Amino acid sequence: MYKSRQLEAVLEKYNDTIEPIMKLGVNREDFVEMDFTKTNQKLKNININDTEAFKAYIQSVLNNYKKLGIGGYGEDRIIYHQSSIFNGGKGKGVRTIHLGIDIWVPAGTIIYAPINSWVHSFRDNNKFGDYGATIVLEHHLNDVTFYTLYGHLSRSSLKGLEEGMEILKGDDFASIGDSDENGQWPPHLHFQLISDMLGWKGDFYGVAPVTDKDYYMNLCPNPEKMLKFE
Repeated sequence: MYKSRQLEAVLEKYNDTIEPIMKLGVNREDFVEMDFTKTNQKLKNININDTEAFKAYIQSVLNNYKKLGIGGYGEDRIIYHQSSIFNGGKGKGVRTIHLGIDIWVPAGTIIYAPINSWVHSFRDNNKFGDYGATIVLEHHLNDVTFYTLYGHLSRSSLKGLEEGMEILKGDDFASIGDSDENGQWPPHLHFQLISDMLGWKGDFYGVAPVTDKDYYMNLCPNPEKMLKFE
């Protein structure tokens, strides 16, 4: 887990050089923290496999608080029990530990590169409950190489991309997808910080098995360290 400690240290050192990934005219405190754990009793009456029902629930929370939604890093989410895509494999059970931060904003919202970047990989993970259109960017700070993953994008975000393509800090490079192209989720961005891609391309675990929680949370530090708005 040495890479993660290096990454956290370099992000703290260069924090002032990181640009906002969204320009929403809001600050971090203008978001409501979303809760998808078993302690949220309202989820018991929601069928997560019903996209429209889940979208209506998300919108009701945002309307109630008159805010945008955010949260989820390290959260043990009950919502993944309803989708076979989160089966962790033999002896692992259901993958429920969320490794990124979700930002619940309207479809079409533009995403900007937080620092100078190169396209590591991209893919349309086109399965129900998956990421949909996904972009992974590679970054280098003070000789530390790391990655940011952007899931649930519009398919148009993938057009014209090439592996190794440079994207400068502050450049707009993607937008939030709607439910018909983002894995059938209410519109949001899954933003994840990754210290080692482990050979993956265009995809990476965004949700880990409880049995491997420590391993994956060390591999994927809290992305709040890179998250800025304006």
